Amino acid sequence: MNFRLFFTVLLSSLGCSNLVLAHPLGDPEFNQLEQLLINYDFVVRYELPPYENKRGLKPYGLLHTKTKTIWINPVVFDLGNAKATLIHEAVHASQTCAGNGSIALVDLEIEPPQITRPYFMRYHQYRREIEAQAYTVQAQPDSLALVTQLLNKYCSKVPEQN
Repeated sequence: MNFRLFFTVLLSSLGCSNLVLAHPLGDPEFNQLEQLLINYDFVVRYELPPYENKRGLKPYGLLHTKTKTIWINPVVFDLGNAKATLIHEAVHASQTCAGNGSIALVDLEIEPPQITRPYFMRYHQYRREIEAQAYTVQAQPDSLALVTQLLNKYCSKVPEQN
């Protein structure tokens, strides 16, 4: 039995969807990116995002720009795409930094791979360009290095507190 999915559904059905679920300790790259986001004052939450699409489905990830909160839907750990989801949302985080709190395009000199087009073509106008950048970085073999560069270029670190 898939216990993470079971508990996610159970807690959600009980109205406890705001409970933070277990942290994915197994992937050092995932943990490295999560820590970098935290250093740039983003909050990463492992719970169902507080949003549904038109079909009533929760997204794999979501960034709320005003609170700098990233939600990672726990189902992505079971699906095996947790790192890709965090990378995608981290691109949006860098876009938020580039736009000083509002999402803005970043300097990205690579074209979206053909395989990513169905994922962002459903969006319209400016939102399509924003999503195209996130899917483009997510699909690269060096996606972690690329998103790290974007975060370091556009975001400011939180000062250390004594």
